[in-house]
Amino acid sequence: MNIAVLGAGSWGTTLAVLLAKKGYQVRLWAHRPEFAFMLDAERQNLRYLKGVPFPDTLQVTHHLPLLITWAEMIVTAVPSQALRETIVGFRNASLAGKIVVNVAKGIEIGTGKRMSEVLLEVLSDLQPSQVAALYGPSHAEEVSKDQPTTVVASSPSLATAETVQEIFHTNRFRVYVNTDIIGVEIAGSVKNIIAIAAGISDGLGFGDNAKAAIITRGLTEISRLCSKLGGDAVTISGLSGIGDLVVTCLSQHSRNRYVGEEIGRGRTLEEIISSMNMIAEGVHSSRAVYDLSRSVGVEMPITKAVYEMLFETKPAQQAILELMNRDRKQERD
Repeated sequence: MNIAVLGAGSWGTTLAVLLAKKGYQVRLWAHRPEFAFMLDAERQNLRYLKGVPFPDTLQVTHHLPLLITWAEMIVTAVPSQALRETIVGFRNASLAGKIVVNVAKGIEIGTGKRMSEVLLEVLSDLQPSQVAALYGPSHAEEVSKDQPTTVVASSPSLATAETVQEIFHTNRFRVYVNTDIIGVEIAGSVKNIIAIAAGISDGLGFGDNAKAAIITRGLTEISRLCSKLGGDAVTISGLSGIGDLVVTCLSQHSRNRYVGEEIGRGRTLEEIISSMNMIAEGVHSSRAVYDLSRSVGVEMPITKAVYEMLFETKPAQQAILELMNRDRKQERD
């Protein structure tokens, strides 16, 4: 199978290397021609994934329309807010028989759409049965070093999910399947916001009790939104839900947790973002999910607090105090 991976960040590069090692013909697409030339010349991604050499079966390109024509599977690994702009570049291409696997985790600002919804809206030739999401607790830094990792491939079509499972599965990268793409995408996107909250707790000097509460109550928020949008709440107990939530809230590799920690220490969002090499998806998703939660009438107090701290400059101590002093409730509310 010919596989195109769109997006030469750490995760796109990691998956391109994984698939090339399995023997597939893989082409990694970089948005900027000069970056594509550099990757091809150096045969590794020194900016985002230093020390991971490219297999011979991995090529690099910046010619998008030709790449889409060549590919039988397309993996979209660009940042969530850049997905629409990227795929507009091939919206008139024939996608018959192709599978599109999205690995970016986020909700689109302004529309509140999940990534699979963006794909189907822009690519009129694409059917829901051709779309899949590959989500789960999977930091690129660990996958690229062949450390054991488990994820889930989700698609409305079980056959499509199983095809993705077969293609990506290795003895160190285990892939499960399900058909609840709504639940998988919501869980994988909102967990980044909760990870920012967990980082803020760390930055403020709070302990394990506070972080455990954020993770647990964050899971409740994810479940509420998932159910409201038509997903299966059971999915939230799986790899894209609690699995990804835990690793993102606790891991030293988590960019979202790092952003939160620095906010808790008193730095501004602008200062933090300007010093980072890669995007923390939770920053954009906090705005998108906050707007979405209000539009569909779902209460998400942790998400609201993160939004206020990031974009309304509410002091972290004040936001935490307000969370702790909300009206008393039953746990299931």
